[in-house]
Amino acid sequence: KTGINEFDGTLGGGIVPGMVVLIGGEPGIGKSTLLLQVSDQLADADKNVLYISGEESEEQIKLRSQRLECNSDKLFLYCATDFEEIAQTIFNTEPDVVIIDSIQSMYLSTIESAPGSVSQLRECTGFFTRIAKQKNIPIFLIGHVTKGGMVAGPKIIEHMVDTVLYFEGETQNQFKILRATKNRFGSTNEIGLFEMLSTGLSEVKDPSQLFLTRENNIGSSVGCLLEGSRAFLVEVQALVSPASYGTPQRVSLGFNHRKLALLLAVVEKNLSINLRNNDVFLNLTGGIKVTDPGLDLSIVAAILSSFKEITLPANTLLLGEVGLNGEIRPVSQTDKRIKEAKKLGYENIIISAKSKSSSKESNIKRIKHIRQLFPILFNK
Repeated sequence: KTGINEFDGTLGGGIVPGMVVLIGGEPGIGKSTLLLQVSDQLADADKNVLYISGEESEEQIKLRSQRLECNSDKLFLYCATDFEEIAQTIFNTEPDVVIIDSIQSMYLSTIESAPGSVSQLRECTGFFTRIAKQKNIPIFLIGHVTKGGMVAGPKIIEHMVDTVLYFEGETQNQFKILRATKNRFGSTNEIGLFEMLSTGLSEVKDPSQLFLTRENNIGSSVGCLLEGSRAFLVEVQALVSPASYGTPQRVSLGFNHRKLALLLAVVEKNLSINLRNNDVFLNLTGGIKVTDPGLDLSIVAAILSSFKEITLPANTLLLGEVGLNGEIRPVSQTDKRIKEAKKLGYENIIISAKSKSSSKESNIKRIKHIRQLFPILFNK
């Protein structure tokens, strides 16, 4: 284990000897900062860590290390881009962990193409993988991403490594999410949450506090997400307003825009509400991106609240997947989500009538269809 619980959890429990991990993310998101802090934690645990940089000078990394208070004498820095030179250094120093920052800056002199090209990336990744398996040492590769959000280079790179992690979040947003998309040694459902401070990345112990503002505003509702083994609350914000220019807009941040269009069609059909001449904007606070269908009901409630210009009852949580006919379907691990909600003071909970939740409290209301939302939320 590295000692950074959010990082260890995303890896599946910790570092496995001989594993190769590829970490991708937007420029400036904090990839180098994260791995420098991981390196320092490992060095403090008496592990020899070799941090190889092909993008920054030793002086630049030294300044960042001082800011992050990384001062272990077991952390060694080496600046180079020639693979043969780097490989010889690894064999000579025999480190316990190797960090490569970044794989796009490395090159093999036997290949004529420039660093970062398809052939250079493929061959360098292959050689680093063989070193990791041969010497039984974990190697972390930092990778840049394309405009589409994927690690730059051929897809085969992701197949060659054991684990692929993505560091997500808006560059200007202080909160970051570490997510696994491939993991041979653990689940890909776990995430790590971090906050970027002046002293580096800090773990977020209670994610529900991160995504909630506790303000009862028009167009605002609260749902509960399930990411791996963790349940946490998130605030949904919706804005419904008359379309000013031609075709109405459908904009969603953090939520699939096609799913939003589907939910709007369900609301119009089943509640006889005309949204065709309105712009609809949806936002999930904290910059999080979700695919959990359990958030459907809270999204519908936020849209109705904005359309009617009425706030939802205080301390209300909504859990449920919305079907095409407007029926409310149960979500996975309902009891776990309810427990998290109650811990934060959300006593009025609306769930599917088909839910297998063992909770029998009177303030937990079970509904079958979105038509039942009106009398509960708006007393109509």
